[in-house]
Amino acid sequence: MKLSKFGEKLTAKTGILELMEDLGNALHGKQKMLMLGGGNPARIPEVETVWRNRMEKILKNKDEYERMLGLYTTPQGDDEFMKAIALLFNNKYGWNITKENVCVLGGSQMTFFFLFNMIAGKFSNGNHKKILLPLVPEYIGYADQGIEGGIFTANKPILEYLDDHTFKYFIDFKSLSVTSNIAAICVSRPTNPTGNVVTDEEVQKLYKLAKQNNIPLIKDNAYGIPFPGIIFTKSTPFWDENIIYVMSLSKLGLPSTRTSIVIAKPEVVKNLSSINAIVHLSTATVGQHLVTPLIQSGEILHISQKTIKPFYEKKAKSAIEYFHKQMNNSSIPYYLHKAEGALFLWLWCKDLPITSYQFYQRLKKQHVLVVPGEYFFPGFDESWKHTRECIRITYSQDKAIVLEGLKSIANELKSVYK
Repeated sequence: MKLSKFGEKLTAKTGILELMEDLGNALHGKQKMLMLGGGNPARIPEVETVWRNRMEKILKNKDEYERMLGLYTTPQGDDEFMKAIALLFNNKYGWNITKENVCVLGGSQMTFFFLFNMIAGKFSNGNHKKILLPLVPEYIGYADQGIEGGIFTANKPILEYLDDHTFKYFIDFKSLSVTSNIAAICVSRPTNPTGNVVTDEEVQKLYKLAKQNNIPLIKDNAYGIPFPGIIFTKSTPFWDENIIYVMSLSKLGLPSTRTSIVIAKPEVVKNLSSINAIVHLSTATVGQHLVTPLIQSGEILHISQKTIKPFYEKKAKSAIEYFHKQMNNSSIPYYLHKAEGALFLWLWCKDLPITSYQFYQRLKKQHVLVVPGEYFFPGFDESWKHTRECIRITYSQDKAIVLEGLKSIANELKSVYK
């Protein structure tokens, strides 16, 4: 079969495809694999109990189960769910939004595909506009979202050493330039893959920069507050009509519901809903039905802050301490990014003798799955060896799997530097 340009684009080998294939093969293969590469949330018993109880209530309530599975919503989402989202943010943060500012779509991956291609790429007047990533590394799933090629441009970060084996990325505003071909600025907070949280001051600077240039600031909040709340440092939610805020139910422990939430001005919501009607017809309702009462009661905030956040914060601390212990007395110049949120450790191996992709292949032979750093620099065209010296490690798996995997990574790293 001969493919169109669209077909060729979406069937080519990509980082996100390789990641998902690796995970699928590991799940169904005969050999044991230590899966430290994916972004699946951990199974938290207290949270799983919440969802089980909600499903049992839905089954018991007359007609609710049938309505959840048997009725279409509008392309914008379930009315009750959207009202609950608006009320939550208004009450918690003093925002002034209504359901007209809310759109529910089929997961963040689909949302960004709609969003990026809606505002960037080739225009009818012949112009070609791009999404500016003010700081890389950034999410692996962005890289191949554009139907038109080359829709991203990225800014090299500032690296700051915090101690002997810890560093943090900051936005280099001196080199950050918004030209006439920039359609929007996009930043994730916390950032997948590094766990970096851009500071409140950085967010304010990005917002002012976007507003000055009459373009939106897109904030990917898949791991952030108020839910799921996997963020371990100061972070103040901020929104106005120049901001497009994207959230998800996945990291609440509901990845298979494929439910994302967009908060934006009504014009953006209407446009996304129109695309959704054509591509997806309507949005799945299972996630919305499960979560709506918890949003209405505020329980979602309690679960996020009292259960989910401390669970991941403890796991991150344990994983970091264990890895440092495995690397003890080593002269290898390794650094972990400061863990400020999300589900990942970002390991930088300075002056790595091989590429991070080759290191990933070596680890795969040791039955350890990670993700090589090369995939996390979409739109970054400079030759910078740092992009080939990092790997992303997931710490959300069971403790025994994480520790065994980290031990293997440390041993393989020592072998590589010999």
